[in-house]
Amino acid sequence: MALPVAFFGVFFAWPVVSIVGRGLRPDGAWRFGRIGETLSRPDILDVLGFTVWQALASTGLTLLVALPGAYVFARFDFPGKGVLRAVVTVPFVLPTVLVGTAFLALVGRNGLTDELWGLRLDTSVWAILLAHVFFNYAVVVRTVGGLWSQLDPRQEEAARVLGASRWRAWRTVTLPALAPSVAAAALMVFLFTFTSFGVVQILGGDAYSTLEAEIYRQTARLLDLSTAAVLTLVQFAAVGAILGVHAWTVRRRETALRLVAPERTARRPRGAGRWALLAGVLLSVALLILLPLGVLVERSFAGPHGYGLGYYRALGSLDESGTFLVPPLEAIGNSLRYAVAATAIAVLIGGLAAAALTRRAGRLVRGFDALLMLPLGVSAVTVGFGFLITLDEPPLDLRASWILVPLAQALVGVPFVVRTMLPVLRAVDERLREAAAVLGASPWRAWREVDLPMVRRALLIAAGFAFAVSLGEFGATVFIARPDSPTLPVAVARLLGRPGELNYGQAMALSTILMVVCAVSLLLLERLRTDRTSGEF
Repeated sequence: MALPVAFFGVFFAWPVVSIVGRGLRPDGAWRFGRIGETLSRPDILDVLGFTVWQALASTGLTLLVALPGAYVFARFDFPGKGVLRAVVTVPFVLPTVLVGTAFLALVGRNGLTDELWGLRLDTSVWAILLAHVFFNYAVVVRTVGGLWSQLDPRQEEAARVLGASRWRAWRTVTLPALAPSVAAAALMVFLFTFTSFGVVQILGGDAYSTLEAEIYRQTARLLDLSTAAVLTLVQFAAVGAILGVHAWTVRRRETALRLVAPERTARRPRGAGRWALLAGVLLSVALLILLPLGVLVERSFAGPHGYGLGYYRALGSLDESGTFLVPPLEAIGNSLRYAVAATAIAVLIGGLAAAALTRRAGRLVRGFDALLMLPLGVSAVTVGFGFLITLDEPPLDLRASWILVPLAQALVGVPFVVRTMLPVLRAVDERLREAAAVLGASPWRAWREVDLPMVRRALLIAAGFAFAVSLGEFGATVFIARPDSPTLPVAVARLLGRPGELNYGQAMALSTILMVVCAVSLLLLERLRTDRTSGEF
């Protein structure tokens, strides 16, 4: 636990506490009265109200659209199901900046709907809500559909034999079993939308602002650290409560259920109603997921003189606006290098933390487990700005160092590594380690010969998730990425912030490249998950 605790203490707790302290202690004395003053301001109340409202609306809309998809993936067997499952998961690993860019190409200025019908949604809240559904569709399908596919259908069939209608059998048998899973999915969607930044920043503009976007505005534009500190505390408290409720639903979801292998519950659709449901889900996936991504790709090739590679070629040269100190194309290499370094750090820290959590239980370990989730509950903008004001003096003067970006990205990757590896490590029979020790193996050799072969695939999957998350991190990176070393999300945001058709086209081209890299990472993850010949668990 020593290295993970030190890592989080230096690179998470210290920056966050420092920036909050600067906001609430400007002259050396604590000014807690500013919390009440800030929260009573009408503009801040509007931001808080909109943050909660859009998160609730996004969650409800996502459940409405995605639950039929969860049922189809759980109970239906049809050609191309595996490929379609990977397709609907792609948005979840895409950077939020890219998601905002895709919907800008669909419903924004000069977008598809603007050209066809003169309809623009980028100035309305609907663009934000649709982008959130696009981003979180896979959360519901994976979380609810994964359990639904393992529920024994004979329980519902028994209720039908006893005289219950199809609706009553589903409501009294299946729904109670699914309720914890639905609640967990809803809470995760609410969490992701409550802390939304990239999507709101691109699609909301100055008209709409969430807590995260307002923290960025107060910090970067207005330099009002007092207001930013209060909003950071509010967001931290709210997300902490959400994570607490989510942990409770996970414990309920892990209670005993009659589960069977997923392949035993999926059947080919029969009857007009089921075929119509399948067609409806396929249509919703096509319109909600494939269409925005397809329009994004199309816009990247649609130059002023017809289709071609003009925008892609322009990425290799500097323009006269001074948006970049280096050609935008260099952002690809920067992102890959940063993501590889962040993945190595996240796997090291997360792997040690997961191993520590499997050794013994107790309050200290439970507190350590909660510590690992804290980066998901604190504003990434706060962390990024905190890096700038704390890591600027010896012996940790890192502001001019390239490692600053991977360190910030690794903070977000560590929770994914821990959650991926922990269940597998806990499943390793302790008697195997004891037998190795009896036969004379050292602790290191016992881990290498016993644990590592069993967790190798989980380790690769964890590394893949950490890589994808690091590649798309934006909230902290936008503060600490050097002007001559931008990442792909930062470069896309800079291009979208500049007027002109060339900047817009280059943003579409860079976003397409970023999408391809993320999709390839996901497909490799899917192969690892489904390759049962190479895994031992």
